[in-house]
Amino acid sequence: MELFKNTQIDFLGKQKIFLAVSFVLLAIGIGSWAAKGGLKYGIDFTGGANISVRFASRPPIDRIRSAISARIPGEISVQEVTGENEVIIGLPLKEDVALQRERQTVVETLASTFGEKTDRLDLNNASAQQLAERLRDPLQRAAIPMNDEQLTQLARRIFEFRNSPPRSGVLAGFDQLKEVEGVTPQILEVIRQQCYLAPFTIRSAEVIGPKIGAEMRNKAVLAVLYALAGMLVYLALRFEFVYGLAAVIAVFHDVIITLGFFSLTDKEISLNVVAALLTLVGYSMNDTIVVFDRIRETLKLSRRELTRAIVNDSINQTLSRTVLTSGLTLISALALWLFGGPVLNGFAFALVVGVIVGTYSSIFIASPILIFWHDRFQKGKRAAAPAAK
Repeated sequence: MELFKNTQIDFLGKQKIFLAVSFVLLAIGIGSWAAKGGLKYGIDFTGGANISVRFASRPPIDRIRSAISARIPGEISVQEVTGENEVIIGLPLKEDVALQRERQTVVETLASTFGEKTDRLDLNNASAQQLAERLRDPLQRAAIPMNDEQLTQLARRIFEFRNSPPRSGVLAGFDQLKEVEGVTPQILEVIRQQCYLAPFTIRSAEVIGPKIGAEMRNKAVLAVLYALAGMLVYLALRFEFVYGLAAVIAVFHDVIITLGFFSLTDKEISLNVVAALLTLVGYSMNDTIVVFDRIRETLKLSRRELTRAIVNDSINQTLSRTVLTSGLTLISALALWLFGGPVLNGFAFALVVGVIVGTYSSIFIASPILIFWHDRFQKGKRAAAPAAK
């Protein structure tokens, strides 16, 4: 399928305009980095804690943020998980001991804000062992015969029922326990008397120390640089060194502009974003190789030296393939960005920006660099050869 047939667009004739656009985007992005003191790294790279909390109904974001900020200093992030009654609470960089202590502070803050001030057991945040120990004496006083093994099994079944979908850790009412095997009306009444149901539960808590975060950040930078170096070697062997250099410069341009958009929009750089950047490196490089491959084929058939006309013709011949491939990829990335939720938001945003910038650079950055190198150095060498003789 071809969207464009026999196009004769003078891409290189407009290179000054697009090079100016690139320069402006790079300047704005780097300026934003400088003004904000660098990129905004996520907990993966700076260290901190991510606590996932599920609520029985839609969580009150502002109330959660204000309650936790009153007890823990620093910037607290509260992200709502789209389509779920769940939030991810992010705590800033601290020492390892402090992070563990503040994780407990978050749990206590949520309990005091949304829980019940009572000595009863919170069934939504209790373990099976805590539940069994809590029910042992009251069941005996209620003349309900049950040995330790039976009580342990009952508590385990209640625990598994609470954590299974669609409850996922949060019981909305005690009547739901009627579905649990072994829960009789008498036992249910004892559970009502000894327990209460907080409207939330702690799903998970991930703590990353500052040293580990810094090490991960350095490894992420090296991963991107190694990928670029590997691409340079590959293209130098497959084509010529100048082809590899042009492609690597174009991809480096894509990465910097993408990171500039992250700085402008105050989005965090996480491990997911690094994965997206590595994907972008491969995608953009592939797009550039398609154009370079057509240039090489044309040079072999025509047996002429590299000219602007050959480069323009090669770009026009691959234009349909470029637009179709990039367009379909962009649609997928947009869907992921819009509907993928906060966990994949940074990854998808990097792909959306990267696909657009990568397609643009393979035409308006990589190819002009190729022509510039040829005009500046190759023609100069050929002109100098007769004079030397």
